[in-house]
Amino acid sequence: MDTKNSTPAGHEPLDERDRLILALYAQLKAERQTREAMERAIRSGSVSLDVLEAMASDPVPVVTDSDIAALEILLEADEARRRGQEEG
Repeated sequence: MDTKNSTPAGHEPLDERDRLILALYAQLKAERQTREAMERAIRSGSVSLDVLEAMASDPVPVVTDSDIAALEILLEADEARRRGQEEG
């Protein structure tokens, strides 16, 4: 079963932009939950100083160059689709 474009009955299929918005929302929600869990773990003393130092010294970028390139492609495709709808 292809779940990539599946939607609840009676709803329009999601386009690339809508899927991106939902994915970014899910990512933000997961990051908030991770931060809250980390705060609880730090307060309770469950995370060692070594782990905290490792996390601080090797941060993972929230948005990578490939993410930006993918977003630019999506934006260009969305703009082309809009122009096509306006002309047609």
